[in-house]
Parts: sequence; structure tokens; C-alpha cells
Amino acid sequence: MRQLNFSRMALFAGTTLLAGALAACAPYRQAPAQYPAGSYQGGAYPAQAPAGTEYGRVANIEMLQGQQRGSSTGAGAILGAVVGGVLGHQVGKGSGRTAATAVGVVGGALAGNAIEERNNAGYGETVYRISIQLDQGGYRAYDVSSVGGLRVGDRVRTINGQISRY
Repeated sequence: MRQLNFSRMALFAGTTLLAGALAACAPYRQAPAQYPAGSYQGGAYPAQAPAGTEYGRVANIEMLQGQQRGSSTGAGAILGAVVGGVLGHQVGKGSGRTAATAVGVVGGALAGNAIEERNNAGYGETVYRISIQLDQGGYRAYDVSSVGGLRVGDRVRTINGQISRY
């Protein structure tokens, strides 16, 4: 009975550890930075601008670098090996349990590494941060995959986060 309780505790701890590791490996997506807008300074706007539309000029464009595409730090492999070993240890008795533990360690390491590489796959792409000085005062910063021909000083409008020349 005592062995059964220890096995359940080990299985629960391993599952919790694996869930936490998978959550930590999830890609981080940052929302565009938003700064408070001041009062309206003037300028001509269309009479029927859609809600969420802002006008301004491109103040800055900077290129941000990410990690290498599909990179792996080894943390996924280590975590997978631990969880696989714990789960494999739950199977069989004697030398069968030892073999199951070894297979669980190897399989868990391979699976953990593959999961980490898949989750890091989007970080190798170049990202551009476009800063826009709004006509109403304040700034907005948007992280995009392509500048689409925009240059510093271009007049732009944003409609719900979509930037276009104006």
C-alpha cells in the first residue's frame, strides 16, 4: 500500500512538472505597446473614419532578432527524460521495471527535445518594431514581420492595429 501511494505521488509530481515545463516552452507573443494619447493637435481626417482608426507618422523602424529557428536549449530533453523515467518506472517488476524506466528516459528525452524545438520554431524570423508618432499625441509601437515598404517619416493610419500608408 505504501508503494502504491509513493507511485501515485511520483506520477502526480511528474505530470505537474511536465505541464509546467510545456507551459514554460510556449512561445511568448508580446502585444503592441500602447502609450497614452494627448489632446488633438489638428490635421485633416476623413469624416467617416472607422472606429479604432489613428493617424500619424512613422517615427522609427528597428529590426529585432530572435533565437535560431528550431533551436533547443536541452531543457526539454532533460525534463522529458525525468518524466519519462518516472512514468516508465510505474510499469513492470524487477528487471522489467528497469528496462521500462530506461525506455521511458530515452523516449521522454526525445519527445521533450522535439516539443521544445517545435515551440521555438517561430523565433528565428526577423521582426520589425515600427514606432508611430500619433497626430493626437503619444506613440504606438507595433511588432511586424515585414515593414511593407514603410520608411521613417511616412504618413500612416492604423485601423485596429493594421498599419497602412495614408
